[in-house]
Amino acid sequence: MEKIVDARGLTCPQPVMKAKEALKEMNEGILKVLVDNEIAVQNVMKLGNYAGLAPTSEKKADGEFEVLFHVNGNAGEMAETPEQAECIPDGRTKGLVAVLSSDQMGSGNEELGRILMKGFVYALTKLEKLPETVLLYNGGARLSVEGSQSLEDLKNLEAQGVEILTCGTCLNYYELTDKLKVGSITNMYEIAEKMAGARSVIRP
Repeated sequence: MEKIVDARGLTCPQPVMKAKEALKEMNEGILKVLVDNEIAVQNVMKLGNYAGLAPTSEKKADGEFEVLFHVNGNAGEMAETPEQAECIPDGRTKGLVAVLSSDQMGSGNEELGRILMKGFVYALTKLEKLPETVLLYNGGARLSVEGSQSLEDLKNLEAQGVEILTCGTCLNYYELTDKLKVGSITNMYEIAEKMAGARSVIRP
């Protein structure tokens, strides 16, 4: 079964409370929570993480976001989360930039490198302090296009307000421009500007 909670236009903690009530009534299926801002996404995602439901989120359009819970077994007790899960401050850290210049992490075995990078991007979604921006260039441009194993995690970050920027020259070089599926295309000036203005840079 699929249940939809429309929490658009509601202020915290109402989206989380409506999601909790819906979870209490579910034994299995998919709960889809609709919200209209990144902070609501972060709050509802935090609820799902407390409940152990591994939620996913996606930005559908400007002001339109979707958080999905895959429920197996009664979620009533899991939905009884701490009050601090209901209204959290913005999880993005101003000036924190993640730079992904390859679709592999480290040097050595290429297959292992891709597995490690997939794990790294997933780990970014679970950080207590999310980056403000993710920059993708050179081989890293492959992470934000159709078929990427990290695409859903990048969409998850974007839904929580993280800026996802992919080098346009790189997409063009790899003939991937029309396959970009998350974030937007940027140029080297903006990449240099973001890195120069960063308080801290994460490089895998």
